[in-house]
Amino acid sequence: MTEFKGSIVPLVTPFKNGAIDEAALEGLIERQIEAGSHALSVGGTTGEPGTLSLEERKYLIELALRFIKGRVPLLAGTGTLRLDETLELTQAAYRMGAQGALVITPYYIKPNQDGLYRFFGQVAQAVPQMPIVLYNIPGRAGVEIKVETVARLRRDFPNIVGLKHSSKDMEYVSELLRRVGRDFNVYCGLEALTFPMMCVGAVGTIAATANWLPGETAQMCQMVLEGRYKEALELHYHGLEANEAIFWDTNPIPLKTVLSWMGLCQKEWREPLGPTTPEIEARLRRMAESYGLLPASSHPPVLPNPSGSQYV
Repeated sequence: MTEFKGSIVPLVTPFKNGAIDEAALEGLIERQIEAGSHALSVGGTTGEPGTLSLEERKYLIELALRFIKGRVPLLAGTGTLRLDETLELTQAAYRMGAQGALVITPYYIKPNQDGLYRFFGQVAQAVPQMPIVLYNIPGRAGVEIKVETVARLRRDFPNIVGLKHSSKDMEYVSELLRRVGRDFNVYCGLEALTFPMMCVGAVGTIAATANWLPGETAQMCQMVLEGRYKEALELHYHGLEANEAIFWDTNPIPLKTVLSWMGLCQKEWREPLGPTTPEIEARLRRMAESYGLLPASSHPPVLPNPSGSQYV
């Protein structure tokens, strides 16, 4: 089984005139690979999966694999609210050749821990040769996967190999690795905590900031994996404002705003997401200039601007 380590970049899903923008996706993937990202992911929170149909999500995985051409592994986001859809999407990702599946906690319905155990267990059983990474994101899902539940799943399903932890609870990570085993792969899911979480045993990050700063994020992860903590600490502090900027508005609105100025994708979302405020755009422009993503005091490049409320 493929082992994911380092910077696993959760790509935005670029749209053009309401559809997935194939050319933009290919460009984003090439940029990530050239910058040294260790792996890529599509269909996670940053990729707006909740507004994509199942067929669009399958197509997105197919496109990503086509453009990656085996150069780095793909961790496909396959979790949904429903078990049948999650099974369908995960099995499709496996057949297409994705090297792993990232399965989010079913959101909104707030299942109990036995329900989570059954849900993730059935997904793991459906693709026994595919590495499964659980996605613990209590802020969006409304429920946390308890350490005890992860331990049960790890014991009973060998292909459940890791967990993405999108929470500020650092104690959870230490307790999880103590209880489940240090060979269990934990991935940071909160951008600013990548360095400290890796210092206590996480093996990588699935950080949206790498959409902006792929090289710096990959370098920091590699340094920690090699034990070069002082050098990695400098990159940790270097990236703090970019990490914060991801959440100046709902992710991926800030990401796509800046990426559009860089000429990498349209400034387009699926409703109910929409444009941010002029004040936040001004802050984003200053941030992007400070990181060299845009020339200082420049105006963003003018991209085609289709009509429709979801465009700016």
